[in-house]
Amino acid sequence: MARYLSPEWIQAFDDALGALDLSDAISAAGAGSFAAADGTFTVAQLVSGVPSDVAGGGIAGGSAGNEVRVVLSVTDGHAHMALDADAGGAVTQATATIGLEYGDALALALGRLDPADALAAGRVRVRGDLAALVAGQEILAAAAALLGPALDDLTDPIDDASSSAG
Repeated sequence: MARYLSPEWIQAFDDALGALDLSDAISAAGAGSFAAADGTFTVAQLVSGVPSDVAGGGIAGGSAGNEVRVVLSVTDGHAHMALDADAGGAVTQATATIGLEYGDALALALGRLDPADALAAGRVRVRGDLAALVAGQEILAAAAALLGPALDDLTDPIDDASSSAG
């Protein structure tokens, strides 16, 4: 199984997303955001503290400061996830950008950390249109519901050591 946020994991997750028709979820999610109302927006996730064995094209920084920038693009009723080509330089323009630690990102992906709780506790930093971020979370939740157990097969299990104490 590919490690969470590794290039292999991103590709497998993107393949799974590409097979889904998320047009209803995108339409519903976009209703709450002017920036996402037309069903086209991007949400970037800058994840720090990424384990060194998750090395790949999206890694920047030294062993203690590894970062991965992942971009969720939504358009035409479909969602696409990719590593940003150059996490240390030019980046994809995003409607909203969130920053968080690897353990928190994994816990969010597995549904073990509530996004609102993480935001309230300061474990997630947000720039840009918060409503677009909420729309992105709603779309990912709809995708997770459609993927069901297949999502668990994509994501390495969390353990207490990989979760941030926050």
